[in-house]
Amino acid sequence: MDGDTLYSIGELARRTGLTVKTIRFYSDRGIVAPTGRSPAGYRLYSTDAVARLDLVRTLRELGLDLPTIRKVVDCELSLPEVAAAHAEALAVQIRVLRLRRAVLTAVAERGSTPEETELMHRLAQLSEDERRRLIGDFLDAVFGGLDAAPAFAGVMRSMTPELPDNPEAEQVQAWVELAEMSLDPGFRDAVRRMAEDQAAEQTRSDMTVPRRDITAAVRDQVGPALTAGIDPTSPRADPIVAAFTAHYAHLLGHPDDIELRRRLASRLESVNDPRRERYLQLLAVVNGWPAPESLAPVFDWSVQALRVRTRQ
Repeated sequence: MDGDTLYSIGELARRTGLTVKTIRFYSDRGIVAPTGRSPAGYRLYSTDAVARLDLVRTLRELGLDLPTIRKVVDCELSLPEVAAAHAEALAVQIRVLRLRRAVLTAVAERGSTPEETELMHRLAQLSEDERRRLIGDFLDAVFGGLDAAPAFAGVMRSMTPELPDNPEAEQVQAWVELAEMSLDPGFRDAVRRMAEDQAAEQTRSDMTVPRRDITAAVRDQVGPALTAGIDPTSPRADPIVAAFTAHYAHLLGHPDDIELRRRLASRLESVNDPRRERYLQLLAVVNGWPAPESLAPVFDWSVQALRVRTRQ
């Protein structure tokens, strides 16, 4: 090909596969300027225009806007710089598409109302800072005034969801449901009562010596009983109940009597709220943690055993 050869816009269209209208559009915007004019006034282009148009077409297929393309073809921006910027833009688009897909999947599975769908869409599109504020508000409502104790600082951290930059659809769905729960006043009140009960226990206890939380003590005592198939109402359950009620009595500095056992039954019923367990399950999904063990059977057994032994 002769470097001095000039092409009309129609010849250039045939060589590049672009339409005359498209080439004229790029030419009018100075992206592919004509080298000269024919005697009749028609635009003429050099062989360089073929290469420039091939590059423009490639960049347009990648989704770049015309101002950026012009900087590239005019060598104001290097291709690596453009590629890096475009890759980041695509990453953002991918994250948005994943969020939308997760919302649509959740709507399809839950059969949501238009109002619920709108809420899910808004929750899924929250920025990282907005997500932190939403969860921070929930944790403040639950632990506000109680978080001075080191134990509660750790609990707050353990209840904080951290949605990754590139979440899976399952994680986004879990985040949306978790966010909905955190906005529920009833759930906030229930978790607040659990936190206040635990704070009261710590206040009454001699905290100079580390003590297991009562729920951990109950889990350790009742777990083997469940495995062994011991009926909570049978005499075989007596020593198991005595063990964890003794721990609770020691924790509170209170005699192991009917009053204490009734109080413990109410405490375990509160902790056994299925919404709490669901929150922890969703939290594990969002944070990529192993699924937590369900303690509902342990608490059910314990409450039944306590209620049977405190009837009058």
